[in-house]
Amino acid sequence: MMEHGGNVYRASEETGIPVSKIIDFSASINPLGVPDSVSQVILENIKYLPHYPEPYAEQLSMRLARHLDIDPQTVLCGNGSTELIYLIARVLASRKVLVLAPTFSEYERACAIHRGTSCIRFALSRESGFKIDPEAFITAMTGCNIAFLCNPNNPTGRLLNRESVLAIAEAAKRLSCYLVVDEAFIDFMPEHSVVDEVAGYSHLIVLRSLTKFYALSGLRIGYGVFPMALARQMKNHKEPWSINTLAQKAGIAAINDRRYGERTGAVIATEKKFIERELIFLGIEYIPSDVNYYLLRIEHAQEVALALRKIGILVRDCSNFPGLDGSYIRVAVRSQQENMALLKEFGRLCAD
Repeated sequence: MMEHGGNVYRASEETGIPVSKIIDFSASINPLGVPDSVSQVILENIKYLPHYPEPYAEQLSMRLARHLDIDPQTVLCGNGSTELIYLIARVLASRKVLVLAPTFSEYERACAIHRGTSCIRFALSRESGFKIDPEAFITAMTGCNIAFLCNPNNPTGRLLNRESVLAIAEAAKRLSCYLVVDEAFIDFMPEHSVVDEVAGYSHLIVLRSLTKFYALSGLRIGYGVFPMALARQMKNHKEPWSINTLAQKAGIAAINDRRYGERTGAVIATEKKFIERELIFLGIEYIPSDVNYYLLRIEHAQEVALALRKIGILVRDCSNFPGLDGSYIRVAVRSQQENMALLKEFGRLCAD
């Protein structure tokens, strides 16, 4: 089982540092924290906890569809988008699956647990800056039943533009290969989403998350948009009640909070400029990122990650990502005070 970032509880147990004192750069979560509107709606809805939630988050699905201007019958909510990754792997029961390397590990894991499924890795190179070549990816899809495309990709932060993704979707249709575009971080670059195009592509599936942009990881809220016929098939195989009442209400409040989104864009843009300037000053190589995290190449990366962990600063050691060696870590964009603390430690550790 691959270990992910964001396990502040385990870090607290190992270091003795309270969770509240840990600075977590290992999970790429909005530094603004939970929107006030969400906190308020959670308090208002605690009284409904004795009742079951809606079995399939019908109201949340309706609000998401209205928000995106799509058919609500094509929306399926999940306990984070990871639940839907496993659902897709189970329902489509594919023989051959294409994944990027490096990328989010749960695509491969979800498929590999099914007997008879083989996963093909599409390697991204350091020399190209871990960019995805659309034409080469299309060629690699030949003979595959499912292709997972994380866009923007995790952990590289690289984005394929909307036109390139749609070209791949068109090829997927021709090749009878389901293209699953994971847009978990697309809210940071919403103009490149293809979620509004699913209805026109028979083999296009788009997954989205509310946990990253709205800092709701502990509530687990995600959704998928499927072609109509496939949406019905997925719903027939999905367990009921997987999204709790507070998560459903929080999701509705989050997507209605436009001011939070505007503030996020301003903060992230400012902090990215600051981080990039300081990384250049420190001589630390970073992959140009389109979102709220960076893949860094740094000497003795695993030792650096461990040293930071001991003082309560978590970064993502990327040595267990297929396609990356032990010289990479991923760091989130956080508040300026927190970013300064991390960069100060980088300066100290790199000097040592």
